[in-house]
Parts: sequence; C-alpha cells; structure tokens
Amino acid sequence: MYLKNKRLASMRKKYKVSQNTLAQAVGLTQSMISHVEAGRKDVSKIYKIKIARYFNELHNTNVSVDWLFYEQVNDLEAYLSDSVS
Repeated sequence: MYLKNKRLASMRKKYKVSQNTLAQAVGLTQSMISHVEAGRKDVSKIYKIKIARYFNELHNTNVSVDWLFYEQVNDLEAYLSDSVS
C-alpha cells in the first residue's frame, strides 16, 4: 500500500487537468493516475519526472518530484532506492 498522493491530485485539480489529460501527456492510463492518487499503485521515477515536468512546462509551476510525490523523509528514501524502469 502506498500513501495517497494528495499533492498530485491537488495540483491536477488546481490547474483543471483531468486524469485522462495528464495520463495521455505522460504516457500512462487514466486508471493508473487514479490508482497513484488513491495510493493503490506507484509509478517509476521516469513517470514521476514526466508528471512534474508536465506541470512545470505547461502550467508554469516550479514543483519538484520530491515535493509532488514525497511528503516525508521515509518516502524520499524509497524514491532514492527506486529503480528507473
């Protein structure tokens, strides 16, 4: 079980981006975005980078992967040990 990704859901809603739009932009499915936001699944580092870039480039934000996906140090440690697939 993964932590709910409140920040991803919040950013997506703030910029009025549907799960489907975000999924298509980064190469995932809408259901995968839903699972990530609900904490049922996780995505690899490469998709986390793509999602952060999506918001930074298209919505002129300055979010990092760390801020968007990891709320605590333990979460960041999991990120650092995650393999790129």
